[in-house]
Amino acid sequence: MTMDEYKAAGNEAQQYVWAGAIPLQIHLHDSEVTTLPPPSPALILASRFGYLPLLVPQIKPFFSSLLPPGVDTVHFRGYPGNLLIPCEGEESVKWNFINALKEAAYIINGNCKNIMNMSQSDQAELWLSVLKGRMEVYHGVSSKLKLEVAGDEFSFKLNSSSSKALQGINDSNATAPTRTGRIPVRLYLRSIVEDIDHLEDSHIVDNWDKISYINHPVEANGNCFTLYDAVKALLPELFADKSSIYANQRVEEVGEELRSEEASSSAGPEDTAEISSERAGSLSDNAEIKLVRIQGIEPKMEIPFAWIANNLMNPEHYLHICVYIKIREPINI
Repeated sequence: MTMDEYKAAGNEAQQYVWAGAIPLQIHLHDSEVTTLPPPSPALILASRFGYLPLLVPQIKPFFSSLLPPGVDTVHFRGYPGNLLIPCEGEESVKWNFINALKEAAYIINGNCKNIMNMSQSDQAELWLSVLKGRMEVYHGVSSKLKLEVAGDEFSFKLNSSSSKALQGINDSNATAPTRTGRIPVRLYLRSIVEDIDHLEDSHIVDNWDKISYINHPVEANGNCFTLYDAVKALLPELFADKSSIYANQRVEEVGEELRSEEASSSAGPEDTAEISSERAGSLSDNAEIKLVRIQGIEPKMEIPFAWIANNLMNPEHYLHICVYIKIREPINI
């Protein structure tokens, strides 16, 4: 894979994410229902990068048309202020986005000067590109902010099969200093007891208390810091107190794979099972990672984390990661 092909792969991933949408089924709360039978839910295909409060102009007319004659206003009573921050319209959402961008910039660069020094026109264009889903316009403005994550050049070497690139891997490991990058991460953790292979098989979340939220930067240490390493750094309590065999040997394994493609392709199921058992063996005995999703995708755990951050991040430069953990129930004697 050439550098141009590698960049094209990253661009394709970004296009996939920016074009992504989430099907929503929005119900009128029981306390607001004034007709029998209750109104049907509003069905909306919303942008993956959208904001729920900005859907109100679509939702309100849908339910207003179902109210009894003479009633032309939808009343929202008993707002759950303990769960949701009140939103006063698009301007409120915009400044929430800008503030999150400042936080991310501070994590990445140690300051947010580039955000603070944005012109009013650039700020307006950046926000409009997010609202309209215009990826090219967004990149044109955001490139001025210098928020790229360091260390992504190693991803290219991982995906290259040329002997020159392979030599580059060996040389960089032997002589180059360790690259460190701080990546803004927001992690959503759900613990389950059932054994599932697909997210759709899990029970519906009926209480937000069942979702743990972690807002924490990840230090991407080393030339081959993977998604697996990032999850381990974010959730150290779920891993045994020993170094990861997978993380320590990754660079050497990549070199061997590139040297012998034929041997790699002929590996049997038992070889794959051995690697998987090594990785699972570093987890705590009473916990198991069942699913890791980013932008609706279940990426491979060995993908370099810098590549994931640069290509799957949200427009405010946070990487949002969803993790499902299976907790083994204690045996009562």
